[in-house]
Amino acid sequence: MKRASWSLRLAALGLLPAACLTPPGARPNAAVSPAPAAALVVPPKAVATPVPGLPARIAWTSTGPVILPKRDPAHDLVAVKDPTVVRFNGRWYVYASSVARGGIYGMVYTSFADWKDAPSAPLYYMDQTRGFKTYVAAPQLFYFSPQKKWYLVYQSGPPMFSVADDPGDPKKWSEPAPLFAKTPEIVEKNGGWLDFWVICDGQSCYLFFSNDHGRWYQSKTALARFPYGWSNPIVVLEDAEAGRVFEACNVYKLAGSHRYLALIEAFDGSSGGKRYFRSWTATSLEGPWTVLHDDAKTPFAGTGNITFEGPAWTQDISHGEMIRAGYDETMEVDGTKLQYLYQGFDAAVQASDYNAIPWQLGLLTIR
Repeated sequence: MKRASWSLRLAALGLLPAACLTPPGARPNAAVSPAPAAALVVPPKAVATPVPGLPARIAWTSTGPVILPKRDPAHDLVAVKDPTVVRFNGRWYVYASSVARGGIYGMVYTSFADWKDAPSAPLYYMDQTRGFKTYVAAPQLFYFSPQKKWYLVYQSGPPMFSVADDPGDPKKWSEPAPLFAKTPEIVEKNGGWLDFWVICDGQSCYLFFSNDHGRWYQSKTALARFPYGWSNPIVVLEDAEAGRVFEACNVYKLAGSHRYLALIEAFDGSSGGKRYFRSWTATSLEGPWTVLHDDAKTPFAGTGNITFEGPAWTQDISHGEMIRAGYDETMEVDGTKLQYLYQGFDAAVQASDYNAIPWQLGLLTIR
């Protein structure tokens, strides 16, 4: 039986359109530079001792699907994926990518007071918001406290942003604007960019992203210049096996410590081609990043450390976001109360086309 994992593996090798977020034709045409083994940015050896701010052992319980694609006459959705989530004023606010039949990408919004209400909460289709009736995907939502504004960072090919005063009014976002005036040369040379993530400390804001070719990048700007003034990106991590450093990066500040946690989605031989998350830690957003969870045998999140509340509805633990301790640009999480909103799909579904995979969202809770 043909399974979707084959398309995921091919995408990692550049033989299919980008697995998560770039529609056909949206990537630069330049040839991808191979990563010479001698030039690889190799992280330090895996951590052998407990990390301050995190449990010594990571194991999860997963719900069934809590946010599902909903259709109307104008939106024949097959998937909801790549979510961002914040808790604000007693409600959950979720923005996510949507995929309609035919591989049409967009974004959706939903809100609810309690997770038990999530499956019945209506979806707002973001193509009804001015400027969003185009390819937009993989959002990140946060409150930028220096400006007292909410930001939505996402991709439309390049990284884009919109601002608003209220995250609960999806009609009021400003029209998409680019973070960069032009595509950096390193991005053109090395095969594109996707899955953008912003996190700030007291002096700077950092933009992390990947390229589906085994590279993880970082750019930064001064806090006072955000959302402009980005430096030329540099490669933070690199792996000759593209699936090992693939996409969907998240970076968080661990509450009560001086450490940061980075998550990157991966698939490799240890996972049988299924999606899972590796992790790294650092004492600064400048790095260096030390491997913490290195493969699917000991993942940060994967089927090997997840117990499902009901039937195991997915074998892939894919693009998502942590439930944060707050909602601002510091991206702080409480390591003792970890939860992760992720995408998965019914493994029995046959989908050789990535854009036809029926992604749904489930919630992990640390146990």
